[in-house]
Amino acid sequence: MNKLPPGLTFVVLCGVSVILWMRPLLDTFALAAGGDRYTQILLILPVVVALIFLGWREHGIQPGIWPPAVALLMLSLTMSAAARWGHLGSADVALGIAMLSLVMWWIGSFAFSFGLPALRSFPFPLLFLLWMVPIPKVALDWVVAGLQQASAVASQWLFLLFRVPVSRDGTSLAIPGLDIDVTAECSSIRSSLMLLVTTMVLAHLLLNKTWRKVLVVAIAIPLSVAKNGLRIFTIAMLGSRVDPDYLTGRLHRHGGIVFFLIALALIFVSVLVLRRGEGSAASPLIPQRS
Repeated sequence: MNKLPPGLTFVVLCGVSVILWMRPLLDTFALAAGGDRYTQILLILPVVVALIFLGWREHGIQPGIWPPAVALLMLSLTMSAAARWGHLGSADVALGIAMLSLVMWWIGSFAFSFGLPALRSFPFPLLFLLWMVPIPKVALDWVVAGLQQASAVASQWLFLLFRVPVSRDGTSLAIPGLDIDVTAECSSIRSSLMLLVTTMVLAHLLLNKTWRKVLVVAIAIPLSVAKNGLRIFTIAMLGSRVDPDYLTGRLHRHGGIVFFLIALALIFVSVLVLRRGEGSAASPLIPQRS
């Protein structure tokens, strides 16, 4: 039987994970810091720690060891070994498997150290750790291509709505005085993933019913496309009607945050509308008005 306090046991197991998974961790954080496609990874650990910290007292958990979690720890070690020495294909696939095994180790460590009640009390934060697994490039390229096509269609609809003559060929648009090419860099993959991650956290904190949480997350997907279509439409109209500098200026290069905040505001409104339907059954982490 484990003689160490649960918290110390967990710290020791996490320390072991840092030693065993040092290289995948460094590669993953370098990937997140150096490219637009994985920025959301940097938010995951702080969010998970905060959610568990906020919810621990509320759940009134009595820590205790859960020995069956050892099986998950052993499985994570096996997967890690396979990722390192198993010749599983491309480097990004191997990195994804290595990080998945690390997440499994953390979940297993949490369950082993604090017991099954703790595991059952925090399904969302623990599963939210899966966002730390880098999506393989082949899958992410498919997502980016889909966002390109959908963003081009969304912006085309906006041009038509405002009676601006427009023609579209794939991801290329043409309006009077301007040709627009929605490239991979214009797909808004970073803000789309950030919007999805943020929506999941808001839904978890502010809603109780599972179907309401799923609904608001589902709303975030087309909304991420719509906000990028709005961005393309706005920059194109300003560039063709006001000043061509808008096509290469700060709004084009750094204005994504503006449209992200617009989408996030709409998500928050959607959450509040759904939250009203839950009445007094709202999340215990958020204080209610009497």
